[in-house]
Amino acid sequence: MTTPTGNQLPPAATPSAPSPAPATGPATAPATGPATAPAPRPAARPAVALVAALLGFSLTSFDASAVTVSLTSLGEDLGGGIAGAQWVVDAYTLAFAGLMLSSGLLADRFGAARTYGAGLAAFVVTSALCGLAPSLGWLLAGRVAQGAAAAVILPSSLALVRRAYSRPEARVRALAVWATGGSVAVALAPVLGGALTTAWGWRGIFFATLPLGLAALALLARADRPAEPVVRGRRPDLAGQLTAVLAVTALSVAVIEHGAVRWIAAGLAVLGALGFVRAERRTAEPAVPLALLRGRAVATALLAGSAASTGFFGLVFLYSLFFQQAQGNSALETGLLFLPMTSLIAATNVVSGRLTARYGARRPMLAGQVLATAGSLFLLLATGPGTSSVALAFALVPLALGCALTVPALTTLMMEAVPAARAGVAAGVLNAARQNMAGLATAVFGSLVAGGFASGTRASLAVTAVVFAGAALATYRLPKTDTRGTVPAPAGRS
Repeated sequence: MTTPTGNQLPPAATPSAPSPAPATGPATAPATGPATAPAPRPAARPAVALVAALLGFSLTSFDASAVTVSLTSLGEDLGGGIAGAQWVVDAYTLAFAGLMLSSGLLADRFGAARTYGAGLAAFVVTSALCGLAPSLGWLLAGRVAQGAAAAVILPSSLALVRRAYSRPEARVRALAVWATGGSVAVALAPVLGGALTTAWGWRGIFFATLPLGLAALALLARADRPAEPVVRGRRPDLAGQLTAVLAVTALSVAVIEHGAVRWIAAGLAVLGALGFVRAERRTAEPAVPLALLRGRAVATALLAGSAASTGFFGLVFLYSLFFQQAQGNSALETGLLFLPMTSLIAATNVVSGRLTARYGARRPMLAGQVLATAGSLFLLLATGPGTSSVALAFALVPLALGCALTVPALTTLMMEAVPAARAGVAAGVLNAARQNMAGLATAVFGSLVAGGFASGTRASLAVTAVVFAGAALATYRLPKTDTRGTVPAPAGRS
C-alpha cells in the first residue's frame, strides 16, 4: 500500500531551513575584530528552561489527577452524579487531547518558548475561571478551556527541553527529569487534592495552581533561548483537527450517555474517524504525518503510552470513586490511600531514566509493562467487598511501578526517533494518544462501575491487563539494538 506524498515529512531543504549563520551577528565578523560587532550572548542555561518547562508540565499533570479526588465533593455541590464526574474529567482530557496535534505544530512553527509561554498564561487564567464557576455547566466550559491551554503547554514544554540540550546524553537525562516532574505532580496530586478539598472545597484545587503558574512564567522570562529549527510555511490541519475532536468526543459521549444519544454519538464517532482518515490523506500538511508513524519504535511508543494512561489515569479515577462511594472514605483519606502507590513513582522514574540512558528504552519499557500486567491481575484478585481500603492501597503499587518504569523510557524512545525539527509534532502525537486513552478509560471505567462498583471494577481491571499485555508484546518485538526508530532526518541534517 502506498502513501500519498502529502503525508510524508517535508524535507528541510525548503526555504524554511535555518541558515548556518548565527542570528547574533554577521558571519564574516572576525572573532577578534573591533568592538562594533555585537557581544556574544552568555552561554545558554538549559537548566532554567528545564525547570520552567517542568513546572508547567507538572501543573497539567497535577490538575488532571487532583480533581479526581474532589469529584464526590464537587458532585455534592454542583450535582451531576457519576456522569457529571466523568465529564468533569473528560471535558479537560478531551480538549487536552483533541488540540494536542495542532499545538505540537505551533511549537515547531513559532518556537517552543513562545508557544509554551502563551499556553502557560492561558492555563493560569482558565484555572481561576474554573475555581469561580457557579454551576456544573460553567465548570465544564472552564475545563474545556483549561484543557486547551494544557494542550499547548505539554508538547511545547517537551520540545523546549528537547531543544535546550544539544548533547544526546544530557538530553536523555533532561527528558527523564521532565517526565519525573510530571510523575512527582501525579504522586502529590491525590494527597494535596484531598487536603485542599477538605480545607477549602473543590475550588481550592484550581486556585492552588495560580502561584506555580506565575512562577513558571517568571522562570521562562529568565531562561536563555537557543536557536530553534523553526518550520515555516505549514498551516494547521483544521479539517484533520476538527474531525479528530469530533471522533473522540462523540465516542466518549457514546460510552457515557444512554438512550438515543448514545447511538447518535456512535454514528458521529464513525463519521469523524472516516473524515479524519480522508482529511489526512488529502492534505499536503497533515496533523499526523504518516511518515512519523512508520517506524516500529514510534508505533510502539504510542501503544505503550496509551496503555500507561489507561492503567494509571483510568484506575485513579476508578478508585477515587470506589474509596469514597463504596468504602466510605473522605477526600483526604482517599488522597492518603493513594500515597503508597504514588510515593514510589518519582523514584522509579529516575531509575527508568538511568536504565534508559544505559541500556536503551526497550528493557525498562518491557519490564514495566510486564509488571503492570501482573499488577492488574493481582489487583483484580484483591478487589472485593471484604477487602479493606488499606489493603487495596498497597495492591495498587505494582501497577503504578510498572507505569513509572515505562513512561520515561517511551518518551525518550519517541523523541529520539524523530529529527529535532519535528520534536513538537512528535510530542503532540504522543501526548494526544496518551490523553485520548486517559479520557476513554475514564468514560469506559465510569460506565462499567455505574452498574455496580464490584463487578465494574473487576471488568475495568481485566481490560487494563489485556491492554498492558498487548503493549508488552509490541515492546518485546522491538529489535534489541533499536531504541531510536526509523524516521529519517530531513536532507541536510544530521
